[in-house]
Amino acid sequence: MIATNPKPTPPVFHFNRPETHSLSLPNFIANLKREDSENMEELKPRPANSSPLTTLSFLDRAATVYGDCPSVVYNSTTYTWSQTHHRCLQVASSIKSLGIGRGQVVSVVAPNIPAMYELHFAVPMAGAVLNTINTRLDAKTVSVLLRHSESKLIFVDYQSRPLILESLSLFPPSSQRPLLVLITDDEDSPPSTVDFLCTYEDMVGRGDPEFKWIRPESEWNPMILNYTSGTTSSPKGVVHCHRGIFIVTVDSLIDWCVPKQPVYLWTLPMFHANGWSFPWGMAAVGGTNVCLRKFDASVIYEAIRVHRVTHMCGAPVVLNMLSNWPGTEPLKNPVQILTAGAPPPAAILLRTESRGFIVSHGYGLTETGGLVVSCVWKQKWNRLPATERARLKSRQGVRTVGMTEVDVLDPGSGLSVKRDGSSLGEIVLRGGCIMLGYLKDPKGTSKSLTDDGWFFTGDVGVMHSDGYLEIKDRSKDVIISGGENLSSVEVESVLYTHPAVNEAAVVARPDDFWGETPCAFVSLKPERTEQPTEKEIMEYCRARMPHYMVPKTVVFEEELPKTSTGKIQKFVLRETAKAMGSSRVSRM
Repeated sequence: MIATNPKPTPPVFHFNRPETHSLSLPNFIANLKREDSENMEELKPRPANSSPLTTLSFLDRAATVYGDCPSVVYNSTTYTWSQTHHRCLQVASSIKSLGIGRGQVVSVVAPNIPAMYELHFAVPMAGAVLNTINTRLDAKTVSVLLRHSESKLIFVDYQSRPLILESLSLFPPSSQRPLLVLITDDEDSPPSTVDFLCTYEDMVGRGDPEFKWIRPESEWNPMILNYTSGTTSSPKGVVHCHRGIFIVTVDSLIDWCVPKQPVYLWTLPMFHANGWSFPWGMAAVGGTNVCLRKFDASVIYEAIRVHRVTHMCGAPVVLNMLSNWPGTEPLKNPVQILTAGAPPPAAILLRTESRGFIVSHGYGLTETGGLVVSCVWKQKWNRLPATERARLKSRQGVRTVGMTEVDVLDPGSGLSVKRDGSSLGEIVLRGGCIMLGYLKDPKGTSKSLTDDGWFFTGDVGVMHSDGYLEIKDRSKDVIISGGENLSSVEVESVLYTHPAVNEAAVVARPDDFWGETPCAFVSLKPERTEQPTEKEIMEYCRARMPHYMVPKTVVFEEELPKTSTGKIQKFVLRETAKAMGSSRVSRM
């Protein structure tokens, strides 16, 4: 027989300590934990290690590192980072001299021009909260936003002067009106400054270039107020703090792999979620900001050629514009383009990349301050056919490194949906760049930011087996036909593959039998000599999707209604479809 050792006895360690002569291993470990815990608890935050995070410090650094390098280019004007730094300090000094206090709102109504870029630093450097307003809103809406925000000062581009004066005329007679500063343009003759305190350049000239800008007392101090707009019809005031903007800015630079000193073309409006945080991001890496007051495809291609653009952002409508522009050869040097704002059809991604653009796709909301989900590319996907690569890239992707968690929850059970690419649920987010809340709307804030730690986006999506997220719709855009949940985005993706289709949007139309049926609004490419009929569009769809998803109505429009950031205004189309009445009644 083979001898076996008896079961070993746990050793007892003996230590020559004054207070005890022997300790068992468990007691020894317990003592160590207690002592380590007490030692660690003595270490507290101190002023040297707890300075509030803020992106405003990026500008100081840019002036030191990239001082003589170009910062902003606009028409025939070029500023260096040293000049931009001084101009921002001067404007901040002038804002402070007007009595604007910490936490008060300063609004800006302007396109992508140097003043708009500078005010992203100057306003919060004065301790105020920056509020950029969509230049394409109507006077009534702008008036509501200005009163809701209690804006104390408005910087107004000369082209928006009539808009703002009409907006202020709608104020109640007894209400206090904000001060006005006019932004003029050297390319055009300056308009009248009646009703305005001064011009923007007056603010620059009067200011102190050595102004000690006002640092936030806490990184949780409000820095930004943005009003949501676009696919939904009820705007809300989204408030972001210095900490959140810092996190999303650095996170975006990392995720997009932005190098030092890129040349960035401003095709994404800065008034749209602060240009997805890239005004501050470009300061962090010393980039060149090429500003455009307005643009079309020819202007973009010319700017790329002249300035040797390396990076740009834009909604899918910009990609569609670039890919459909006739007679343009593929780019000599590739340009990185980041798209978000709406799910881009795979067909548009494929055409855009064939022109020489390298498309990155992400997802974010006004409430996240920028993009927080990114379709991170895998090298093995490069071996796939082009159409399959485009399909994969059209998905929104995975959380960025700065986000804590992203999930898709079943609205009934509140549990995560199956990772099967088909089970629908609401997209929820958790991370440091989520908004503080909605201004003057505690109920709306509590509804979106729940006690269990999630931000509920209102977007409907699926989670694929590889962990990649894909948006299927806004919750209000899901079409319920005969009890089936139908994704308008899936129908639109098929419509965009039709060679004659330029734009497509699908919404619900009332139906006496099915409840709702898909109604497609389509604009066609003007260069096509033979245009399809409603029946041909339906037959095209029927050959490529389940029959219950095929549009029962096709409406041809010269152009679909869009926001200034390129989002198709589905709430407008929904009202149009609703006014058409039942789709079955129309066929009786």
